[in-house]
Amino acid sequence: MDKEFQNPLPIKNIGDPFILRTIDGTYYCYATSAQDGFKAWKSDDLVNWQEIGYVYTRRQDSWGVSDFWAPEVIYFVGKYYLHYSARWGKNLSLRIGVAISESPNGPFVDVYNHPMFDFGYAVIDGHVFIDNDGKKYLYYSRDCSEYIFEDRHESHLYVIELDDDLVSVKGEPVFLTKPEQDWEIRSGDEWRWNEGPFLLKSEDKYFLMYSANFYASRDYSVGYAIAEKPTGPFIKANHNPILSSNCPEVSGPGHNSVTTSPDGKELIIVYHIHTDPANPSGDRQVCIDKMDIRYGAMFVYGPTLRKQ
Repeated sequence: MDKEFQNPLPIKNIGDPFILRTIDGTYYCYATSAQDGFKAWKSDDLVNWQEIGYVYTRRQDSWGVSDFWAPEVIYFVGKYYLHYSARWGKNLSLRIGVAISESPNGPFVDVYNHPMFDFGYAVIDGHVFIDNDGKKYLYYSRDCSEYIFEDRHESHLYVIELDDDLVSVKGEPVFLTKPEQDWEIRSGDEWRWNEGPFLLKSEDKYFLMYSANFYASRDYSVGYAIAEKPTGPFIKANHNPILSSNCPEVSGPGHNSVTTSPDGKELIIVYHIHTDPANPSGDRQVCIDKMDIRYGAMFVYGPTLRKQ
C-alpha cells in the first residue's frame, strides 16, 4: 500500500462493513447504517473516505420494514447486485432481499416485493461467491432469533446454489458450520452464533470466514474453516480465532469482508469494532488490517491501532 493508514477509519456509526473494489480501482464501503436503508462511502486509496449517502432506501411498498443489516454488493454482467437482510413486514421475521443498480453509487431497486426466498425461518448475512467454473453460491446464517438447537438459540451457517441471475436460488440449502470451538461459546449456554460468512478461494481450497459470539460483546471475533468444495464439508482451523480483541482499546472485531490493497499485492481484511470499547453496543466503526494465506492457513495481522 502506498499510503499510511491507521485504525479506526473515518467511517463510524455502522456495522457489518463490506468493501467492493470496482474495475477502475475505486473502493465502495457498504454497511449497516440506518433503520430504513443503507449508506455508502467511497475511496481511491482505502484511507480517505467520502460519504455518498443513501444508496438504498426503503420504499412504501418495500417488503422489508426494519432492521436493514449486512449489505453486500457484487458486480456481475454490467450491473451491481445488493444482497441484504431485513425484517419482513408479513411476519416480522428476518429474511434476505436483493436489489439491483446500474451504478455502485445506487440507487439500488428491489427485484421483488418479497424476500429473495422463504424457507420458513429467519435468515441473515447473505454473501455471494462465484466460482471459477461459473457456479454461483449464496452463504447465509440461519438466525438464532428463531432457531432452537439442543435447547439453545443458535445461528448456523448454510450455503445454497444461486441461479445465473443472482436473484433466485435453486436446490436445497447445505449445512456448513455451528458454534462448537471453545472461543465460539463464550456467549454462554443459551445463545450462540456463527454468522457473517465470507468465502475466499486460494490454491483450490475454500476458506470460509465467519464471526462468533454476540455482536455487542467484547468476545465477538473472527475464525475460519477450510474445504475442498464450496459446499463443504468445512473443517475449522485449530488456531481460531484469527481476529479478536487484543488490547483494552479494541472490542469485538468482527463481521468481516476482504479486499485487496491499491497495488493489488496484499489482502486486506475489513471489519468493525465497538466505538466505545468499555461499553460494547451496536455503535461500531470500520477498521482494516493486512492478512495473508500461507502454507494452507489464514493469518490476520491485527487488530492494530498504529500507523502502517
